[in-house]
Amino acid sequence: MNRERRFPDWMRRKVTCSHDLSRTRELLRDLSLNTVCQGARCPNLSECFSRRTATFMILGSTCTRGCRFCAVEKGTPKPVDEGEPERLAEAAVRLGLKHVVITSVTRDDLHDGGAGHFAATIEAVRRRLPNSTVEVLIPDFAGNQQALEKVVKANPDVINHNMETVPRLYEVVRPRADYKRSIELLKRCQEIKPEIKTKSGLMVGLGETKDEVIQVMKDLRQAGCSLLTIGQYLQPTPNHLPVNEYIEPQTYNYFQEKGKAMGFDAVEAGPYVRSSYRAGELIGSRS
Repeated sequence: MNRERRFPDWMRRKVTCSHDLSRTRELLRDLSLNTVCQGARCPNLSECFSRRTATFMILGSTCTRGCRFCAVEKGTPKPVDEGEPERLAEAAVRLGLKHVVITSVTRDDLHDGGAGHFAATIEAVRRRLPNSTVEVLIPDFAGNQQALEKVVKANPDVINHNMETVPRLYEVVRPRADYKRSIELLKRCQEIKPEIKTKSGLMVGLGETKDEVIQVMKDLRQAGCSLLTIGQYLQPTPNHLPVNEYIEPQTYNYFQEKGKAMGFDAVEAGPYVRSSYRAGELIGSRS
């Protein structure tokens, strides 16, 4: 059976395409750049590429962890590509990006988890696009505080680190991650450079309860996090965790209202919301 046919009505939508979709693909291919849009099989790829935007994924296309929700390839990564920061900056210029979003695979094989490469990429984008905002979606660097400081001191406008799910489900969903370590990372960012906005993202539909989501939101606020995204988990392949439940639209409205009351600057919640989806709009920029 076609998976789309099992979707509830609120999950059905038209796919947005334009001639810019293929142009964006070609540009990324020509510059040998990876995106999380492609690597993680994001359902918003056609829309974003058609708008000539993408979330760049640095440090290769192979992740050293085995999170059971993520479609990014797992295994032994290739050596770091030192020319990648400049090529990424070139792509951002050609796409005319006002808000540049950069993420990575997790690189537990590197002494700094790839933090130095993040910093070099931020600096390259700043040189080429001094008037654009920069957002980085970072891994936990295995708790390495010096690595985190490298990224913070490179001065991105937004540092995003996704909690992904509630603490009870971590062992199943992301077994090599640690909830408290991720909360502490976001808190530490604020301690090092309070003017940088911190952001996080959650998936729903994995078996969590509303109260558990609300508690994560409270923990994020206590850590100084000001931006939040919440979206429906979708099973990328039959080998990944199944969807436990399709969350109804009113529940996303509930989370948004609760987030506003808690003091988040912005909460974007909906079935197809992803951590970097229309990220520039969330901070008042244009991607």
